[in-house]
Amino acid sequence: MGLLRIMLPPKLQLLAVLVFGVAVLFLENQIQKLEESRGKLERAIARHEVREIEQRHTVDGPRQDVTLDEEDDVVIIYNRVPKTASTSFTNIAYDLCAKNKYHVLHINTTKNNPVMSLQDQVRFVKNVTSWREMKPGFYHGHISYLDFAKFGVKKKPIYINVIRDPIERLVSYYYFLRFGDDYRPGLRRRKQGDKKTFDECVAAGGSDCAPEKLWLQIPFFCGHSSECWNVGSRWALEQAKYNLINEYFLVGVTEELEDFIMLLEAALPRFFRGATELYRTGKKSHLRKTTEKKLPTKETIAKLQQSEIWKMENEFYEFALEQFQFVRAHAVREKDGELYILAQNFFYEKIYPKSN
Repeated sequence: MGLLRIMLPPKLQLLAVLVFGVAVLFLENQIQKLEESRGKLERAIARHEVREIEQRHTVDGPRQDVTLDEEDDVVIIYNRVPKTASTSFTNIAYDLCAKNKYHVLHINTTKNNPVMSLQDQVRFVKNVTSWREMKPGFYHGHISYLDFAKFGVKKKPIYINVIRDPIERLVSYYYFLRFGDDYRPGLRRRKQGDKKTFDECVAAGGSDCAPEKLWLQIPFFCGHSSECWNVGSRWALEQAKYNLINEYFLVGVTEELEDFIMLLEAALPRFFRGATELYRTGKKSHLRKTTEKKLPTKETIAKLQQSEIWKMENEFYEFALEQFQFVRAHAVREKDGELYILAQNFFYEKIYPKSN
């Protein structure tokens, strides 16, 4: 463009700039169309795969003849919170599914909306509970907690999840929207081109780094009630805590992901046998790394920590961390700096009546 300014008169320079701008807009529009087409193709392929499974089942025999062992009649739902190392963990499930003989299904919602419509909630519950061909199944996706008991389900799925320090999660998401990651480096991101750092965003009072953006882990655990998504709701925080304790089998933290995987392998070997070793030695252990991420300054962190929203999200994070560490303390023993899973620590005695 510098050479053009030297060689062309002002009017032609302006025309060249306009043409360049139009060309950029055209390319961005084409890229957007390609991304939409890719999404439609992925959904079409998924529907085709479902139809193939159903057709095979129709040929093999009627549904009522299909019986499942108790060990196989299990569904795990990982309603993954964005930017909590969820891709790293999910890839372990994909790597193990063939060996451990279970199915992995990605729940892909339109525009990654974590709240399902009422009719989709019914469809999803029906799929998860009655789709025997997909059992044992591991479902994962960016959806908020859904209470299956509301729909009259007797055997509920097993919920698991991972959460992260709220400011670290927001910083990671902020840069992810601008620079992407090393998982799909060529994919254009929504905020691509915005070079403003997280510190600059907070200093300027930007919307992408506002304290309200911290409000995510609480509603993901709270669920589909409207109050869950009311930013700063004390009721939502308490409901999220209740669900974490009463509805989730295990909730780990990003900062101690290996220990989370170790506990899952010990408690649910049907799905996670071999997961710990795979995490330690596999090439995908820390697969997804946000590009160009710059750590915020102490001043930026202090400013966010003045917010009541941060205080609530951090309270929930500390609550989850304390619960996870409590579970871990009663499940492992440390020796020479390594953690070892405890063997069975109970037995039965005084069994009556006595057998002859």
